[in-house]
Amino acid sequence: MDALTLFFTDLRWQDIVDILLNSYILFRLFVLFRGTNVIRIIMAIAMLWMLERLAVNTGMIVTSWAMQGIIAAAALIIVIVFRNEIASVLKTDNFKSFFWGIPRRQQHTPIDTIVESVYELARRKLGALIVLPLKKGIDTVAQSGVSWQGKLSREMLLSIFWHGTPVHDGAAIIDGDRIVEVAAILPLSQRSDLPSQFGTRHRAAVGLAEQSDALVVVVSEERGEVTVVKESSIIPIRDNIELEKVLRKHAGETDHTGGIRRQTIELGIAAMVCLISITGIWFSFARGLETLVTLEVPVEFMNRDPRMEIFAASASSVKLQLSGSARLIKSVRPDQVKVKLNLANAVAGHNQIPIARESIALPPGIALKQVDPQILEVTLDLPAKKTVPVQPDWAGKLANGLILEDVRMIPDTVEVVGGNRMLEGLQTIYTEKIPLDTIDASGTISVGLVLQPSSLKLDSGSKNRIDVVFSVKQRPEDGDGNSDA
Repeated sequence: MDALTLFFTDLRWQDIVDILLNSYILFRLFVLFRGTNVIRIIMAIAMLWMLERLAVNTGMIVTSWAMQGIIAAAALIIVIVFRNEIASVLKTDNFKSFFWGIPRRQQHTPIDTIVESVYELARRKLGALIVLPLKKGIDTVAQSGVSWQGKLSREMLLSIFWHGTPVHDGAAIIDGDRIVEVAAILPLSQRSDLPSQFGTRHRAAVGLAEQSDALVVVVSEERGEVTVVKESSIIPIRDNIELEKVLRKHAGETDHTGGIRRQTIELGIAAMVCLISITGIWFSFARGLETLVTLEVPVEFMNRDPRMEIFAASASSVKLQLSGSARLIKSVRPDQVKVKLNLANAVAGHNQIPIARESIALPPGIALKQVDPQILEVTLDLPAKKTVPVQPDWAGKLANGLILEDVRMIPDTVEVVGGNRMLEGLQTIYTEKIPLDTIDASGTISVGLVLQPSSLKLDSGSKNRIDVVFSVKQRPEDGDGNSDA
């Protein structure tokens, strides 16, 4: 549950666009190649890819390499073996249907009119090529047709395929009870096993059936024979009864409401599968290969009482161990990672402030693994001033025969600034160490001050160096000629 929550909270708007865009591309591929062998091979490659990812996650190195090789070979096979189907999709002039068109539904077609017209064409030996698109449509396959939009009738079909008319050589496309396009150019089949008597019309019918789910009726101009082509099946028709039976089986009257509902459900399921698949792929690439990095980030203190100041903190920065994909980790900028501690509840004196996840700002897609340290000690107090005497801090001893006769500090006091509680216990400020063994005569030394603790500061009117004026003399000798001890 926590992983799922982290997934949604760290999702960037770029990730959402990335997932939706690629899901739509996958959905369009399904729509364009639905019902063809291409989509089946793509689904097989997708299954192989999932097995390859499973092999990677379980540490099966050789299996993973083998799967990668098979996937690469399968992609090459698609391009070579199904180049005609792919080319027919890419050559479309209708960009609306290519990028965002919704697949057509099968329309109600007057079967009796078609049967009567076909056998009248056969009786007169008028060559004809009649296409009935079914569920998939043929917008991306049929080329260079002339828009007709005429109501389907026996007389209309006879006039279209009559000898000498400008449109009699192409295919007539019937959608429902209308002839929507004539003189359409269909892709020719490259099959070598077709009967020798088949001419261009028959090859065009087989070529279209290979690349769509359309039902194609062919009337031979030489023999007056009728043939129906559907997918890989070539059906010779003996009489009008058989033709009516075949047409009703594939393109007959259907329940329009039920057909629309089935198509909507089918496309909805396909869209959902595409979205889930792309989300899984994105998650595998974006989160599957986790990269760790450690950053040292300065701490920002916020919402402190304006009357108080921070006089000490156990650390001015913290180390954050972050995780994410290598791409996101490399794109992280220092200004995108912040640690902000809330001092609204801090009191005068020592405070222990935990560094919670809410105190850390991270870019989307980056997860926090570890914080060091997890607690900061912060000292707050009311600022105050105090004048304290200065004392020299002597080190070592004078040379034999010398004694320190007099010492004066210029100035002998300084004004310091610090927390009120801290100054209450402060009685003296010492200088830096002054080595006595280097002194052999009276003089003046300029030394700095040692401010302890480090949060203690000199007031702006006080100097940070003190002049130590000292006098030394020879130790007086006793009656025996020896210096007094």
